[in-house]
Amino acid sequence: MTDRLLLLLYEKISNDHQILLETMKKHFYPAILSVALLTFAACTPVTSQHGNLLEDFQIAEVTEGESSRSDVLRALGSPTAQSTFNNNVWYYIGQETEKHGILDHEVVNERVITVTFNREGIVESISDASPERENIPYARSKTPTHGNDLTFTQQLLGNMGRFNTPQR
Repeated sequence: MTDRLLLLLYEKISNDHQILLETMKKHFYPAILSVALLTFAACTPVTSQHGNLLEDFQIAEVTEGESSRSDVLRALGSPTAQSTFNNNVWYYIGQETEKHGILDHEVVNERVITVTFNREGIVESISDASPERENIPYARSKTPTHGNDLTFTQQLLGNMGRFNTPQR
């Protein structure tokens, strides 16, 4: 009789084990797969464009010696900036960046186009100023401040007991 009882117990445990494995296949594996896919999706770079990143076909529409200011506005759009001391110089500045996770953004594509007009408002020259730019690294240092370096607790408890006495 004990053999029969052990056999029934073994079958019950084996059946429960099968149900557990089926449940895991049904719910656990898709959950693990979803977490893995979301993790890989979080590492996808985020691309963003700033300014007016001009293409070659847009620049080809502007002809030196023939195009006027309104022609340039129609072909290239509004300039990103104008020269401070000479209103006859327009700048079209565009930049495409990628950001990977928590890292700093990286410049993938950058272009600075300079359009110079003569006194009559006709394009004198159009040039790509991008190759002349220098890569200047960010300064991550902080400006030192002078004074007392107190902790939060010292600041909180420092004024305890210092109350203004009423003037009579």
